[in-house]
Amino acid sequence: MELLAFGKTGWGDELFFATLMTIAVSITAMIIGFFFALIFTPLKLSKHKSLNLIGNFYTTVIRGVPELLVIYLFFFGGSGAVMYVASIFGYDDYIEINAFITGSFAIGIISGAYSTEVFRGAILSIDKGQFEASKVLGLNKYIYFLKVILPQMLRLALPNLSNVWQITLKDTSLISVTGLVEIMRQSYIAAGSTRDPLFFYSFAAVLYLLLTYVSMKFLNSLEKKYSRGF
Repeated sequence: MELLAFGKTGWGDELFFATLMTIAVSITAMIIGFFFALIFTPLKLSKHKSLNLIGNFYTTVIRGVPELLVIYLFFFGGSGAVMYVASIFGYDDYIEINAFITGSFAIGIISGAYSTEVFRGAILSIDKGQFEASKVLGLNKYIYFLKVILPQMLRLALPNLSNVWQITLKDTSLISVTGLVEIMRQSYIAAGSTRDPLFFYSFAAVLYLLLTYVSMKFLNSLEKKYSRGF
C-alpha cells in the first residue's frame, strides 16, 4: 500500500486527481453528446430525405469508426483545421488545442451518436395518441414537447442512456494518447516509474469499476423516479 500513499512517497494523490479528471471528461463529453443528440435526433425522425440522410450519416459513420481513430482525427486534425482558419486571417503561428477540450469533444461526438439512437428509439416507443392528443388540444409545439413528450422520452431512454454513460466512461481511457493525465495515463506513468505494471493497471481497473458502480446506482435511482406510476 506504500505505492498508493499520498505525498512524495506514493502515487495516491496523482491517481486521485487523475480520477477527478476522468470524471470531468466523462461528464463534459456526456453533456456534449446530449447537445449533438438534440440536434440529430429530429433529423433522424424527419420526413425530409435530405435531413434524414444527414442524421443517418452521422450515426452510421461515428458508430462504425473505431473510437481511437475519432480521437486521433480530432487531436491531430483539429489543430490543423484551426490553424488553417487562423491563416486566412493572417495568423501563421502554431496553435495547439487543449487536450481536455479535444478529448471531451471527440468522446462527446461518439456519445452523441449513441444517444441519438437512444432518443430516437424512445420517441418512437411513445404511443402515437400522445402526439395526436397534444395537437388536438392545440398545445404549442415547444410546450407539448417539454411537458408531454420529453418526460416520457426520458423514462424510456434512461436504461439505455446508462449504457451510453458506461461507454463514455470507458472511452476516456483512450484519450491518454493525447497526453491528458486521467486514470489510464497516470497508471501508465506510475507503472513505468515503479516497474510494477500489474499493480497499477489492476488498481486502475478497480477505479473504473468503482466509478461504474457508483454511477449506476445514481442512474438506477433516476430510472425509478421517472418510472413512478408504471
